[in-house]
Amino acid sequence: MRHRITSSGRRCLALAAVTAGCTIGAAHADERQTDSDWKFSVGPGMYVFPKFPGSSQLQVLPFPVQDISWKDRFFSQGPDVLGVNVLHGENYHLGMSVSFDFQSRSSSDDARLKGLPDVHYGPKLRLFGDYTWWAFTGATAVYQDIAGTGQGLTATADLFVSAPIGNWLISMGPGLTWANATYTQTLFGVTPRESAASGLPHYDTGSGLRDIHFNVNATYKISPHWSANVAAVVGRLERYAAGSPITERRLDLNGMASVLYRF
Repeated sequence: MRHRITSSGRRCLALAAVTAGCTIGAAHADERQTDSDWKFSVGPGMYVFPKFPGSSQLQVLPFPVQDISWKDRFFSQGPDVLGVNVLHGENYHLGMSVSFDFQSRSSSDDARLKGLPDVHYGPKLRLFGDYTWWAFTGATAVYQDIAGTGQGLTATADLFVSAPIGNWLISMGPGLTWANATYTQTLFGVTPRESAASGLPHYDTGSGLRDIHFNVNATYKISPHWSANVAAVVGRLERYAAGSPITERRLDLNGMASVLYRF
């Protein structure tokens, strides 16, 4: 049985904007069909992610979740403010979106960060592609900073298996995130000047593997109009991210929960 990719998975992919990597989901086989070209769902959501990349502390961000699409061509879903499927079919999508990234860092987040420059969050251009065969989905995405935050470029690759269990749809699978030198230097590097100001050792970075992660996404169909979704990404920082003196722990936990009403 083939499970078509839908918004719950793309909202989890939008969690990639928070984590630099995530999952993709799939629809219930009996998903309600409508004659309208428009699909419109809204509801409350909550994101959980590290206070800053490499932090041992988590923060919670309430955030409204929207799922708006027209003919499976244009969409607005979660942190993906506006996107377009340039090419799409029953089992694949190729497109782009403007996605907000909540990764940031402030010197006030931790006493160890005093003397380091703040890193602000901002929008990123996301280029993505996914392909589904039977219960398996492969997905890739590239994120480019377009706000001048210094967060450079990251790329993700994920593989998922999805299965319906009653009113539940469960998707899970492994993935990895690659980051360029601009990204790793901004978020994990320490220049000689920053070392003198903060007391942290000088640390140069380069491009390479940022993390290896495992994704879990569960969607529950409450009624034809209501659904609930929980997603989690459990990762382990690698290479420059793992060895940075800024990093407090390699375990990288990110999550999202939402309830949606479909009109």
